[in-house]
Amino acid sequence: MQCQAKRRQVLLGTTFAAFSFPEIYSNIALAENEGFRDFTDDVNKFQISIPLDWQVGAGEPSGFKSVTAFYPEEGFSSISVVITGLGPDFTKMESFGKVEAFAETLVSGLDRSWQRPAGVSAKLIDCKSSKGLYYIEYSLQKPGESMKHLYSALGMATNGWYNRLYTVTGQFQEEESDKYSSKIEKAVKSFKFI
Repeated sequence: MQCQAKRRQVLLGTTFAAFSFPEIYSNIALAENEGFRDFTDDVNKFQISIPLDWQVGAGEPSGFKSVTAFYPEEGFSSISVVITGLGPDFTKMESFGKVEAFAETLVSGLDRSWQRPAGVSAKLIDCKSSKGLYYIEYSLQKPGESMKHLYSALGMATNGWYNRLYTVTGQFQEEESDKYSSKIEKAVKSFKFI
C-alpha cells in the first residue's frame, strides 16, 4: 500500500510538473520584458516598448506631422516619435543616402563648435542600418552644460496616400547615464511598424 502511495505521488508530481512547465516558460519570456510595456499607435501604425513608469504625451497632429513623447516623472530624459510627410521621390531610407553619409550629415549639421563663441558640439558615436531602419547614436553638448546622449532610429512607411518619415529619438543627460542609458537604447531599438 505504501509503495502505491509513493508511486501515485510520483505520477501526480510528474504530471503537475509537465503541465506547469509552459507556465514557468511563459514567466521567463515575460521577465525579459520586465519593466517595459508596449505602446501601440494603431492610427500611425507603430509599436514601441517603453519603461513601465514613463508618462505618454501626444501633440495635436498638424498637417503632415505627428509627435508622441514618453518621459519619466523626474529628470530630463525622453523618447519621442516624430512623423513627417515626405515627397513621392522618397520611397526608402536609401533615398537619403547610405546610413554613414546620412548620419554624418545629420550630426555635422547640428555641430556649431567651430563658431566664435563656440556653439553646440555634436559628435557621431555610431551608425548602422538594419531591417530598413537607420540607427544613429550621437552626443550634443552646449558650452557650460552637461552632455546629452542621443539614440535615434529612422524609418519610412506609407499610410496609403503618402510616404512618412518616422524619427524615434531617445535622449538623456550624461549624469543620468546609469539610470536611463540602457532603458532608452532598448526602447529605441524596439520600435517597429505594424
